[in-house]
Amino acid sequence: MAGLSCGIVGLPNVGKSTLFNALTRKGVAAANYPFCTIDPNVGIVDVPDPRLQILSNISGSKKLIPATVSFVDIAGLVKGASEGQGLGNQFLKNIAETDGIVHVVRCFEDPDVIHVSGKVDPIADIEVINLELMLSDLQMAENAYAKIEKQLKTKKELAVNGTVLQKAMAHLNQNKPLRSLELNEEEREILSLYPFLTNKKVLYAANVPEDTLPSMENEYVSMVRAYAEKEKNSVVTICAKLEEEIAQLTEEEAKEFLQSLGVADTGLGRLIKASFAMLDLITYLTTGEQETRAWTIQRGTPANEAAGKIHTDIQKGFIRAEVVSYNDMVKYDGRVGARESGKARSEGKEYVVQDGDVILFFHN
Repeated sequence: MAGLSCGIVGLPNVGKSTLFNALTRKGVAAANYPFCTIDPNVGIVDVPDPRLQILSNISGSKKLIPATVSFVDIAGLVKGASEGQGLGNQFLKNIAETDGIVHVVRCFEDPDVIHVSGKVDPIADIEVINLELMLSDLQMAENAYAKIEKQLKTKKELAVNGTVLQKAMAHLNQNKPLRSLELNEEEREILSLYPFLTNKKVLYAANVPEDTLPSMENEYVSMVRAYAEKEKNSVVTICAKLEEEIAQLTEEEAKEFLQSLGVADTGLGRLIKASFAMLDLITYLTTGEQETRAWTIQRGTPANEAAGKIHTDIQKGFIRAEVVSYNDMVKYDGRVGARESGKARSEGKEYVVQDGDVILFFHN
């Protein structure tokens, strides 16, 4: 899967497929009944980044390649999914393969859109899904622990894995997600060997009605914010209905439409930015006559590992990186001007790449 991947989850009829259609312009059937989305639909979306066009103009690039995010629309989850209710087990497997979770929460009243439990209650909705994810993790932890117990006679070194799994089970039994479990660095690494769902970061997407524009705030959103704060998670407000309308427009029309509503950015733009922030991701840039391109890396990545994103051979044969900040590339009209002004730095493999660095790698 390309770049970063986020699983979009939520109860049936919260606006998940509507949002997915808007994000990816895929036109998935968004019917007013549960399980409209049966196979996880994957949509790969470009990350909006105005820096690319500006660099491309300076370099006279033939191609422009933005960073991407994959959104995986996962079949509507219901109570009992961890025991295989609805499309439970398949659903949980699909989430395991994503980097983070975008949890769509219904923050709108609409008599025409049935709610699975009969009333709008965002916190109850969140807790249904969180409980299913915790139950699934508990099952996984118990199975993994049972396996380790059998192997301990011959593999004593697995004892520490067993201890971590015991801690995980105790935490899950208190109805707490694994991302809130306090562990030391070694234990955290052991935990990450297992695809636990509640160990993933969560971004709540509060789906609001059009009458809340431009503030996109209401009492339901406040409830979700308070809940997310306790969990140290973030909230982004979106109006899926509005996003679906915007998806039909050209870039220019969309801009004008948003301005007329007093909204600065599309929900898609905010959702992508928030997903990057949630997973601590940044982009560095490369530019030349062939192409101008954005590369997604984890914040804190050293230069030689960042080079490996382009090609493993560049990482293996790394000599140095010539780094110019994006602002200096623009100010001095490209790499040559930046060099002449002493703004091109020569960095070794330990250099920690910053967001917006424009890099030229030298390698054997």
